[in-house]
Amino acid sequence: MSLPLEHKYDRRKLPHYQQADRPLFVTFRKLDRELLSPEARSLVLQHCLHGQGTKYQLHAAVVMPDHVHLLLTPMRDSPGWPFALALILKLIKGTSARSVNKLLARSGPVWQEESFDHVIRGDASFKEKLEYIRQNPVRRGLAARPEDYPWLWLECVKPCGSDTPVRQFLRGLV
Repeated sequence: MSLPLEHKYDRRKLPHYQQADRPLFVTFRKLDRELLSPEARSLVLQHCLHGQGTKYQLHAAVVMPDHVHLLLTPMRDSPGWPFALALILKLIKGTSARSVNKLLARSGPVWQEESFDHVIRGDASFKEKLEYIRQNPVRRGLAARPEDYPWLWLECVKPCGSDTPVRQFLRGLV
Protein backbone atom coordinates (compact mmCIF):
# COMPACT_ATOMS: atom_id res chain seq x y z
CA MET A 1 0.00 0.00 0.00
CA SER A 2 1.54 3.34 -0.99
CA LEU A 3 1.44 6.47 1.10
CA PRO A 4 -1.30 9.01 0.37
CA LEU A 5 -0.03 12.16 -1.33
CA GLU A 6 -0.18 14.21 1.89
CA HIS A 7 2.32 11.82 3.51
CA LYS A 8 4.97 12.43 0.87
CA TYR A 9 7.08 15.52 1.11
CA ASP A 10 9.17 17.35 -1.43
CA ARG A 11 12.68 18.47 -0.83
CA ARG A 12 14.45 20.12 -3.73
CA LYS A 13 11.74 18.86 -6.06
CA LEU A 14 12.37 15.19 -5.19
CA PRO A 15 9.70 13.25 -3.28
CA HIS A 16 10.79 11.71 0.01
CA TYR A 17 8.93 9.00 1.83
CA GLN A 18 8.72 9.04 5.59
CA GLN A 19 9.18 5.80 7.48
CA ALA A 20 6.56 5.16 10.14
CA ASP A 21 7.58 4.97 13.79
CA ARG A 22 11.15 6.10 13.14
CA PRO A 23 12.68 9.04 15.00
CA LEU A 24 13.87 11.96 12.89
CA PHE A 25 16.67 14.42 13.51
CA VAL A 26 15.61 17.77 12.04
CA THR A 27 17.41 21.08 11.67
CA PHE A 28 16.00 24.33 10.32
CA ARG A 29 17.71 27.71 10.10
CA LYS A 30 16.84 31.39 10.22
CA LEU A 31 16.38 33.06 6.88
CA ASP A 32 18.47 36.11 7.71
CA ARG A 33 21.56 36.72 9.81
CA GLU A 34 19.68 38.48 12.62
CA LEU A 35 19.93 36.30 15.74
CA LEU A 36 16.89 35.29 17.74
CA SER A 37 16.61 37.23 20.99
CA PRO A 38 16.12 35.32 24.24
CA GLU A 39 12.40 36.21 24.15
CA ALA A 40 12.10 34.95 20.58
CA ARG A 41 13.92 31.71 21.45
CA SER A 42 11.44 31.15 24.29
CA LEU A 43 8.54 31.58 21.86
CA VAL A 44 10.08 29.18 19.35
CA LEU A 45 10.64 26.55 22.05
CA GLN A 46 7.00 26.89 23.13
CA HIS A 47 5.91 26.20 19.54
CA CYS A 48 8.24 23.20 19.28
CA LEU A 49 6.56 21.76 22.38
CA HIS A 50 3.02 22.54 21.25
CA GLY A 51 2.53 19.39 19.13
CA GLN A 52 4.23 17.17 21.70
CA GLY A 53 2.05 14.15 22.37
CA THR A 54 -0.50 14.91 19.63
CA LYS A 55 1.35 15.11 16.31
CA TYR A 56 4.78 13.92 17.41
CA GLN A 57 6.74 12.63 20.35
CA LEU A 58 9.47 15.16 21.00
CA HIS A 59 12.62 13.61 22.41
CA ALA A 60 14.82 16.72 22.40
CA ALA A 61 14.84 20.28 21.13
CA VAL A 62 17.30 23.12 21.23
CA VAL A 63 16.64 26.62 19.97
CA MET A 64 19.91 28.28 19.09
CA PRO A 65 20.23 31.96 18.09
CA ASP A 66 20.19 31.08 14.38
CA HIS A 67 18.80 27.54 14.07
CA VAL A 68 16.73 24.81 15.73
CA HIS A 69 17.47 21.10 16.21
CA LEU A 70 14.69 18.62 16.94
CA LEU A 71 14.69 14.91 17.65
CA LEU A 72 11.14 13.65 17.23
CA THR A 73 9.03 10.69 16.21
CA PRO A 74 5.88 11.53 14.23
CA MET A 75 2.75 10.02 15.76
CA ARG A 76 -0.02 8.41 13.75
CA ASP A 77 -3.26 10.07 12.69
CA SER A 78 -6.68 8.40 13.16
CA PRO A 79 -6.40 6.25 9.99
CA GLY A 80 -2.98 5.09 11.21
CA TRP A 81 -0.65 7.08 8.94
CA PRO A 82 2.28 8.92 10.51
CA PHE A 83 1.84 12.68 10.54
CA ALA A 84 3.92 14.00 7.67
CA LEU A 85 7.13 15.78 8.59
CA ALA A 86 6.17 18.57 6.18
CA LEU A 87 2.98 19.17 8.20
CA ILE A 88 4.84 19.07 11.52
CA LEU A 89 7.46 21.56 10.30
CA LYS A 90 4.81 23.80 8.76
CA LEU A 91 3.05 23.95 12.12
CA ILE A 92 6.23 24.66 14.10
CA LYS A 93 7.86 27.06 11.64
CA GLY A 94 4.63 28.84 10.67
CA THR A 95 3.30 29.47 14.16
CA SER A 96 6.71 30.35 15.58
CA ALA A 97 7.35 32.78 12.70
CA ARG A 98 4.06 34.54 13.41
CA SER A 99 4.92 34.81 17.11
CA VAL A 100 8.46 36.04 16.46
CA ASN A 101 7.18 38.59 13.94
CA LYS A 102 4.56 39.80 16.41
CA LEU A 103 7.24 40.13 19.11
CA LEU A 104 9.49 42.12 16.76
CA ALA A 105 6.63 44.11 15.18
CA ARG A 106 7.50 42.98 11.67
CA SER A 107 6.29 40.58 9.00
CA GLY A 108 7.71 38.15 6.50
CA PRO A 109 9.51 34.83 6.59
CA VAL A 110 11.66 33.99 9.60
CA TRP A 111 12.89 30.52 8.59
CA GLN A 112 14.58 29.16 5.51
CA GLU A 113 12.16 27.12 3.44
CA GLU A 114 14.46 24.10 3.45
CA SER A 115 15.25 21.98 6.45
CA PHE A 116 17.61 19.08 7.00
CA ASP A 117 16.19 15.79 8.21
CA HIS A 118 17.75 12.44 8.91
CA VAL A 119 15.97 9.18 9.74
CA ILE A 120 17.39 7.59 12.89
CA ARG A 121 17.97 3.92 12.20
CA GLY A 122 19.22 2.61 15.52
CA ASP A 123 19.72 3.20 19.20
CA ALA A 124 23.36 4.28 18.78
CA SER A 125 22.39 6.91 16.20
CA PHE A 126 19.55 8.11 18.45
CA LYS A 127 21.91 8.56 21.40
CA GLU A 128 24.47 10.31 19.17
CA LYS A 129 21.90 12.84 17.89
CA LEU A 130 20.52 13.37 21.38
CA GLU A 131 24.00 14.15 22.69
CA TYR A 132 24.65 16.40 19.67
CA ILE A 133 21.54 18.42 20.56
CA ARG A 134 22.51 18.55 24.26
CA GLN A 135 26.04 19.74 23.57
CA ASN A 136 25.20 22.26 20.82
CA PRO A 137 24.96 25.27 23.20
CA VAL A 138 28.21 24.22 24.91
CA ARG A 139 30.07 23.82 21.60
CA ARG A 140 28.87 27.28 20.53
CA GLY A 141 30.04 28.84 23.81
CA LEU A 142 26.51 29.76 24.94
CA ALA A 143 26.59 27.69 28.15
CA ALA A 144 29.15 25.94 30.32
CA ARG A 145 26.91 22.87 30.68
CA PRO A 146 23.92 21.78 28.59
CA GLU A 147 21.63 22.13 31.61
CA ASP A 148 22.57 25.82 31.87
CA TYR A 149 21.08 26.65 28.46
CA PRO A 150 17.43 27.72 28.95
CA TRP A 151 16.31 26.83 25.41
CA LEU A 152 17.25 23.16 25.61
CA TRP A 153 14.42 20.72 26.22
CA LEU A 154 14.91 17.00 26.82
CA GLU A 155 12.29 14.33 27.22
CA CYS A 156 12.58 12.60 30.57
CA VAL A 157 10.55 10.34 32.76
CA LYS A 158 10.73 12.74 35.70
CA PRO A 159 10.67 16.55 35.40
CA CYS A 160 14.06 17.80 34.35
CA GLY A 161 15.42 21.27 33.94
CA SER A 162 12.52 22.81 35.85
CA ASP A 163 14.88 25.22 37.56
CA THR A 164 15.00 27.79 34.74
CA PRO A 165 12.28 30.42 34.19
CA VAL A 166 11.73 29.33 30.58
CA ARG A 167 11.21 25.70 31.57
CA GLN A 168 9.01 26.68 34.51
CA PHE A 169 6.85 28.73 32.13
CA LEU A 170 6.67 25.89 29.60
CA ARG A 171 5.63 23.43 32.31
CA GLY A 172 2.99 25.85 33.64
CA LEU A 173 4.78 26.52 36.91
CA VAL A 174 4.95 30.29 36.48
